[in-house]
Amino acid sequence: MQNIIDDIAAQMALMSDKGKVASYIPQLACVKSDQFAMSIALPNGEIYNAGCAQTLFSIQSISKVFTLTLALGKLGESIWNRVGREPSGDPFNSIVQLEHEQGKPRNPFINAGAIAIADIIMQGHQPKETLAEILQFVRFVANDDSIAIDEKVARSEHETGDRNASLAHFMASFGHFQNPVSAVLGTYFHHCSIAMNTMQLATAGLYLANNGINPLTGYPVISAKRAKRINALMLMCGHYDGSGEFAFRVGLPGKSGVGGGILAIAPGKASIAVWSPGLDTIGNSKLGTLALEMLTQQTGWSVFGD
Repeated sequence: MQNIIDDIAAQMALMSDKGKVASYIPQLACVKSDQFAMSIALPNGEIYNAGCAQTLFSIQSISKVFTLTLALGKLGESIWNRVGREPSGDPFNSIVQLEHEQGKPRNPFINAGAIAIADIIMQGHQPKETLAEILQFVRFVANDDSIAIDEKVARSEHETGDRNASLAHFMASFGHFQNPVSAVLGTYFHHCSIAMNTMQLATAGLYLANNGINPLTGYPVISAKRAKRINALMLMCGHYDGSGEFAFRVGLPGKSGVGGGILAIAPGKASIAVWSPGLDTIGNSKLGTLALEMLTQQTGWSVFGD
């Protein structure tokens, strides 16, 4: 396994086109695009790393996997009254579908859906209390209490978050929010600004690769049924309007973030985190996707068979 990911990292270093970093969030635009990291965590506790696997990056929309898990734990299946389960086929920050569908987001991984999930998790609490709960959960599944929110990124998101604010106010106009829009947006911007490295992120995803149980601690995080359903949503919706292409090329449930990270799950086998900040035209990590494609080709880990 170490030889496989070392070889992949070496090939990534030779790539001339590494994509373009997200520029609409100023703090992310400062990140150097020539970085690459990959970590593979196995249920038996082994972890394999290549590249700059200890470099922290903003996980952005990957955090939506963890907030969805929390929301399911709080409200169960009733959350689907507020958020759909279908691929969007539109950019992650699109408002078009919301208008057609009376303010109900298509799925929990597009921005509108994740903002709705943040409202569900809050349950009348202040953003600080909600964020403490989200952060505690991420630290729990990653087995690492050092994980924190990057406040510079959070401020940068807030200052440039007009589109997300529009989505939130539009949903609120249909009576879908239970908390003040400003509080929900503050929660959303901050949980997207959690900073992790690929080692921590790969470890945090292990419960989804292990029937809902954190194999490092033995504690059940969610039921096996819910783990399966979250993986299904990741496969269908985890890369926005590039989800079909990712499923075609990689064949694993995955969730991307515009910080350049991708969390991919090989059910029963491994949790994989890659990071390369250069993005493709859709907003997914260009080298991260290619690296995962190479990994599944060499390991046969695709959910669709070897």
